[in-house]
Amino acid sequence: MEKVGSLEEAARKRKERLLALKRKQNDEAKPQDDPEEPPPKTKPTDGDDDTSEVTPVVSGKDKVFKNYVPEDEKLQEKLQPNVELAQVEDHIKDQLEASKPTPVVEEIDLNNLAPRKPDWDLKRDVAPKLAKLEKRTERAIAELIRERLQSEGDLAAAVDAHSEAQGDEDSD
Repeated sequence: MEKVGSLEEAARKRKERLLALKRKQNDEAKPQDDPEEPPPKTKPTDGDDDTSEVTPVVSGKDKVFKNYVPEDEKLQEKLQPNVELAQVEDHIKDQLEASKPTPVVEEIDLNNLAPRKPDWDLKRDVAPKLAKLEKRTERAIAELIRERLQSEGDLAAAVDAHSEAQGDEDSD
């Protein structure tokens, strides 16, 4: 049973410390140079009995009503007026229109877009291979001529035979 009493005592001390802290914060929030400040408001705990306990209404700041419309005329003064929200649709439309790219060329000419020689890239890629093939072809032709001339005999005899054949045709 002694533990329960000590727990209740600790809870009471904690409540007192919290109340002291709240009072200290409220005193710091109030301006010190305003001597004509009214005493703290109180409200009765029971609505029927005026002599019952009264508890102070703690207000750190003046209440400002944004969404609530009070019925009391005194509180109507603290009602915050409706604020007109900025219309951003026009601003956004202006930004979207400004960000649209303007066409540089009104009409597109397909002749200017297409390359003048559509196969230039193919020719560029095949050119080294063709050069190798041409060299091989020339060598092969030269070798075939040599073989034919060797099979017919001497090169000089072949040339003489050819020139005689040419001369005979000219004399006819």
